[in-house]
Amino acid sequence: MPAAGSKDGQIGGLAAHALAQGRLGEVPSAMRAAVYKGNQKVRVESIPTPEIEDGEVLIQVESCGICHTDLKKIEYDLLAPPRVFGHETAGVIAAVGARVREYEPGDRVVVFHHIPCMDCFYCRHKLYAQCPVYKRVGVTAGYEPAGGGFAQYVRAMDWIVRRGIEKIPEGVAFERASFVEPVNTCVKGFAMLGAGHGDVVVVLGQGPIGLIFTMLARRAGATVLATDAMGHRRGMAEKLGALAAYDPRDARFREHVGDLTEGRGADFAIVAASARGIVEQAVEGTRPGAKILLFAQTSHQERIEVSGADVCVGERALLGSYSASVDLQKESADLVFSGALPVEDLISDIVALDEIGDGIELALHPLERSLKIMVQPQRWQD
Repeated sequence: MPAAGSKDGQIGGLAAHALAQGRLGEVPSAMRAAVYKGNQKVRVESIPTPEIEDGEVLIQVESCGICHTDLKKIEYDLLAPPRVFGHETAGVIAAVGARVREYEPGDRVVVFHHIPCMDCFYCRHKLYAQCPVYKRVGVTAGYEPAGGGFAQYVRAMDWIVRRGIEKIPEGVAFERASFVEPVNTCVKGFAMLGAGHGDVVVVLGQGPIGLIFTMLARRAGATVLATDAMGHRRGMAEKLGALAAYDPRDARFREHVGDLTEGRGADFAIVAASARGIVEQAVEGTRPGAKILLFAQTSHQERIEVSGADVCVGERALLGSYSASVDLQKESADLVFSGALPVEDLISDIVALDEIGDGIELALHPLERSLKIMVQPQRWQD
């Protein structure tokens, strides 16, 4: 597999190759897909290419990011097999159903795998991730719908086609476009906080998601302090806008925050990683009245323990944010497509579909320079 951090020639060469792939051949009856088999196993095998119905589209997948929500499902066997995961999906429309008018074969697109009904109690309260329709995955490579981006083709169902597809402008590589969905989730969470100019924001964890939060906070005019155990990620945080980045094991972290805030603590904290004690550290690093966003605590097995007085007497607010918002879809796409967020800097490795096992292992056990790992399903190693 590619050496960690070595994307030279891949982004420029392979992404340029993908960028030029506006041509589409005949859709094959079978395709390659990375199928989750249970017991933490993923196997690349041949499966039938999805068939679409009226109102649906078939997308030839050119790039799909490996996301930690999918990794948790694989590592902890959270869903019954077989399934094809992958939801940070960019590609080319290969076929359209009879009633589709907005898209045609050859369109370069990103696709969201969750889209709400816009009419239920939760949608009226803009809690889209709680909508029953939103909870139904609407993109599949086959089997029980699970995103499907780790396959050569995916089927987008009719309610996804109506609201969940964004066209990729010419000149934007598929690898960059694959960030639209994760950027949306971060824009949603950051909007919940309401941080802005002059605020001090601590972002705990500087993996790809944490680095996106760092960029958004700096773009909003906030002073950003970051933490991560890996030196390379701390360096990336400072490159992308953090005033300073610290090792979370540094006992002086709270002192560093105090030095910038006249001893008060940060105004906001974003918990962008899942590790023992990280939420407690967010509380320790913030002032009374602060808001703390829990973003990475997505597993039912995770437990946190904080002092009741730190929340109640300290008047802190703990907020949860999960998944994407349809209201922020175009804004998020514009941030990615325009280059306002240099998300391509977060790509450390690109793997062929047959190398996805190596990519998953690297994502689960990152090396010093590992960040976002991209899968290119149209490329494989025999």
